[in-house]
Amino acid sequence: MTQKEPLMTFDDAAAMGLSRDEWDLILKRLDRTPNQCELGIFSAMWSEHCSYKSSKKWLKTLPVDGPQVIEGPGENAGAVDIGDGLAAIFKIESHNHPSFIEPYQGAATGVGGILRDVFTMGARPVALLNALRFGEASHEKTRHLLSGVVAGIGGYGNCIGIPTVGGEVNFDKSYNGNILVNAMAVGLANSDRIFRSAATGPGNPVIYVGAKTGRDGIHGATMASAEFSDETESKRPTVQVGDPFTGKLLMEACLELMASDSVLSIQDMGAAGLTSSSVEMASKGGLGMEIDLDLVPARENGMTAYELMLSESQERMLMVLKPDATDAARAIFDKWDLDFMPIGQVTETGRLVLLKDGGTACDIPLAPLVDDAPEYDRPQNPIPQRPRLTSGDVGSDRPVTHVLKSMLGHVDLASRRWVYEQYDSDVMADTIAGPGGDAAVVRVHGSQRGLAITTDCTPRYVEADPETGGAQAVAEAYRNICAIGARPLAITNNLNFGNPEKPDIMAQLAQSVVGMGKAAKHLDTPVISGNVSLYNETDGIAIRPCPVIGMVGVIDDVTMAVGSQFIAADQEIFILGQDDSQNDGWLGASLYAAHHGITAVHAPPPIDLVAEEQAGKLLIELIAAGIITAAHDISDGGLAVTIAEMTLHSSFGAHITPPAAGHLHGWAFGEEQARYVVTTGDGVALCEAAQNAGVAISKIGIVTAKTELQFGDNDTISIEALKNLSEGCLPALMAG
Repeated sequence: MTQKEPLMTFDDAAAMGLSRDEWDLILKRLDRTPNQCELGIFSAMWSEHCSYKSSKKWLKTLPVDGPQVIEGPGENAGAVDIGDGLAAIFKIESHNHPSFIEPYQGAATGVGGILRDVFTMGARPVALLNALRFGEASHEKTRHLLSGVVAGIGGYGNCIGIPTVGGEVNFDKSYNGNILVNAMAVGLANSDRIFRSAATGPGNPVIYVGAKTGRDGIHGATMASAEFSDETESKRPTVQVGDPFTGKLLMEACLELMASDSVLSIQDMGAAGLTSSSVEMASKGGLGMEIDLDLVPARENGMTAYELMLSESQERMLMVLKPDATDAARAIFDKWDLDFMPIGQVTETGRLVLLKDGGTACDIPLAPLVDDAPEYDRPQNPIPQRPRLTSGDVGSDRPVTHVLKSMLGHVDLASRRWVYEQYDSDVMADTIAGPGGDAAVVRVHGSQRGLAITTDCTPRYVEADPETGGAQAVAEAYRNICAIGARPLAITNNLNFGNPEKPDIMAQLAQSVVGMGKAAKHLDTPVISGNVSLYNETDGIAIRPCPVIGMVGVIDDVTMAVGSQFIAADQEIFILGQDDSQNDGWLGASLYAAHHGITAVHAPPPIDLVAEEQAGKLLIELIAAGIITAAHDISDGGLAVTIAEMTLHSSFGAHITPPAAGHLHGWAFGEEQARYVVTTGDGVALCEAAQNAGVAISKIGIVTAKTELQFGDNDTISIEALKNLSEGCLPALMAG
């Protein structure tokens, strides 16, 4: 072959993130030394970001099937049947490292990339969510990073016209040097019109569409598969630059072309750009591909084969069209003012052949890039047994409202309004419930059916006990969907961890997946898509483990969905999932313990999946029957925080009756799972239904017309005071 690029050495391979064993395997499979372009392709495809080499063993254990599943893991996004001939298409992905280096563009391109994953499947995106983790509020970079990331998410989502309807934002010192930016997108498609990525038909044209290729983002996938260090900031050239206006044009052009029945296969150029898209399309089809890189639309002169293949410039797609469809397809992309260029063809060779400058820049078999991608069973250290923290160990006798003021005025629990008001959550006019509640609700346009969507994870639980924490993330997402009256369907996950080569970190990753799998299987919410983001650490200090769950459910009639705010005075307040005998609470790994200076790691609250399922199913039935008027799951901060949140955005207060015995703070701030606070105008019917279903229930108070929250006879605080504390926290932080 004509050699236009320099031959590589092991030092070059190591610089690209490959190990000695991986280098030796490449030499064996090629039976020669690779050139720069070829080695770059191997390094990208065998990176942690693209190959999942540390997590594959464990990801294979997750439940991925069910009658509702149309498409599981392995495609651009997953798909589930929501009835009426429609499918929900969704996925979550990380853009952690780029967002730390360049927060606006890192977050913006994270949104753009996840939207492409969804509309590549033939779905029109209808909702965006996110899951964000920043360092402690006092850290010197937190304001800069928070401001840039939120602006980037809003900048892309608002401009492209997709509502950002939910998410979560948390702060912890472990993220000081490595923030987490996870973006989720949800779309709708006809269930019989879903597009896949496997190339078909030798001789069919391979088409490049979208924006031109530049030098931004080169080796982004490899950069995302390495730890940070003090030199991290110098990696700005590996951060992509997004253009939401081009993204909008590309989305509309692709959806129009898909409607014409011309597309055989299509793949987003995401991580590893033209490399991953060409390799994955050809390998999934069991075929080969030949591409002339001189035909690739480039916005910079003199780009090498290596640069063209490894660039992660945004708003680009690769597709295989029917042979007679090229002219009609070109007309569509000309109309939308986008590049449309046939750059190659599907072949029968099983090889990736790249032509450049009159010669062959790459000629390698596809099988080793995919089939021989390493799969490691990395060693794990045993998970320590954590002691239980009893209520008596904390030893506070302050009134409940005093503790509540402290907690609601802290960044851990304060209102996220400053964040989500920068997002357009109502564009497209189908948002029924936007940010700020348990789950978002988006109407299926032109119908009464709706999608319920949430993202969740509690890293402090995962750190204390990874298996319990992994299960809890699924269980809490499940509760959030149930709390508005929707039926949970399936999940997507984003596994954010430190360096898996360290046995402690690998144990966190593996055992959290075990817990996640058990919960997903029991709750019938299979995992249909996801992303793994490892090496999230800086100078050897790892993040708190954060396996985020994105969950989607369906509600047949959006007018029956309930919110988490009190809606009428004199309605009774109950805890669903707890009876009158439970007058203490689980404070281990709780926010209450953290706010009281408990630094030792204690056991998190246990997960009872049977109780989760029973309470969730009952709640869905009660909401559909009109018995429940408001519902809010009990999570961070426990019962008192949940009740306070139900008052903050309503016109009503509450009078709560604490138990006569037991530990007051444990009861008020314990974080036992499988519980909801609900209100009703028919307490008799509610209690009878709970008894018949075998679900514990206890009455704890009544909604009042007074704008105050009262615990017992003498412990009272105005709702206005709580609201000022909650709403003022983040604006004060951002104002310095």
